[in-house]
Amino acid sequence: MVEQQVYKINEVFESLQGEGAHTGVPAIFVRLQGCPVGCSWCDTKHTWEVNPEKEQSSQKVLSKTKESDCWFSATSESLLSLFSQQEYTAKTVILTGGEPCMYDLNDVSRVLIDAGYAVNVETSGTFDVMVDSRAWVTVSPKVNMRGGYEVLDSALNRADEIKHPIAMEKHIEELDLLLARLNSDRNPLIYLQPISQQKRATELAVETCIKRNWRLSLQTHKYIGIE
Repeated sequence: MVEQQVYKINEVFESLQGEGAHTGVPAIFVRLQGCPVGCSWCDTKHTWEVNPEKEQSSQKVLSKTKESDCWFSATSESLLSLFSQQEYTAKTVILTGGEPCMYDLNDVSRVLIDAGYAVNVETSGTFDVMVDSRAWVTVSPKVNMRGGYEVLDSALNRADEIKHPIAMEKHIEELDLLLARLNSDRNPLIYLQPISQQKRATELAVETCIKRNWRLSLQTHKYIGIE
């Protein structure tokens, strides 16, 4: 008997995608617990550590009213059942984190896609992307973070979109070096996303997108005040 993959989940909620190629799409967000990358501007630092003492029931985690490092365990089938229990209506599932690619996502992505959901994965590109071939993969490359992880060629070459956070010119230079590592047959969508909606970062992103024929990603959910 094949042992089912168990996922540690910090939160599940329904909202609109606020970033990248699927901005505005209704989605069920599944935030996985655990991330060693160490981004200085991370806005989900409560997902970094996996403390066994913080495991709770799915209902307790779903009912929390503020960010916390509590999590629950779920298999692919129990997660699918949870969507029905919560009466979610969105047909896109976004696997995010934390760093979702610390987990083998093949099983959960296959189960969800076979059940009629589109699946999007959001990753830093520092772990191999183990996911169903039908899933959409967004790589938001994290370069020279304090965790010491390198962006992998395998992740870059699985990306359907590369959404690069920027604040200054050196971040554009980092992206150029990453894009040079793509296989010749790969042509992912390229987005620049200003870090923390900083004015200068936004101006640089707009200027560069026009010059390079890239695309601008804004964290729309933060502008309109939704999760």
